[in-house]
Amino acid sequence: MSESEETYAVEVRNLSKRFPSGEIYIDVLRGIDLVAKKGEMLMITGPSGSGKTTLLSIMAGTLHFDQGTVNIFGTNLKDMSDNQMTEFRKRHIGFIFQQFHLLKALSVLQNVSVPLLLNGMKENEALDRSAVMLSRVGLRGKENLKPSRLSGGEQQRVAIARALIHDPWLVICDEPTASLDADNGTKIMQILSEVSRSPDRCAIVVTHDNRIYKYANTIAAVEDGLIISYTKQEPSHSNKLGE
Repeated sequence: MSESEETYAVEVRNLSKRFPSGEIYIDVLRGIDLVAKKGEMLMITGPSGSGKTTLLSIMAGTLHFDQGTVNIFGTNLKDMSDNQMTEFRKRHIGFIFQQFHLLKALSVLQNVSVPLLLNGMKENEALDRSAVMLSRVGLRGKENLKPSRLSGGEQQRVAIARALIHDPWLVICDEPTASLDADNGTKIMQILSEVSRSPDRCAIVVTHDNRIYKYANTIAAVEDGLIISYTKQEPSHSNKLGE
């Protein structure tokens, strides 16, 4: 990891996190070192309970850590107040959750527009931009439907559109294809690949789905709170899952 810091989207050094369990503490992360470069996709793999979700939450700025440093596009998270972190996350980080977390009472179009409205954009402009993004993810004509009217794959594409609508620097994905078939998984990974290849973007994906490993520039395997392997590769951008 000798590349210039200017190439790093995410830089994690000696990261530790422990949680209380009765009268003792459990060390979930035990000195993690990890980098993700601009214009690339990093995948984090490992068994359940290995620390993947904790690591993802810390990089997303939603969980405090005990020791080490975390830099996101040159911003040191340790130096930020909670309010500053909330503002930074709102403007520069996009989230794609395994369970989608769409707002049931809102239309698909309104769901996608939420990050723009939170960042102060006028409603008409936010809705116009959201319609363009929905077309990009293959959901043109379904803008006014409620999420419950969509399939699981369509709901996931709404979640992706919402995560990307405000042009975040960092896109964080938690098991984005776990519940999807090969066709929907392929569409989603192609979109994420396109986003991550932008020179001022980065995508970090936590996954158990070995069908999508081929899309990564780097695969970091986590076990017992440590990085046990760090593999670089030339990613695929178009092959279907399972091929």
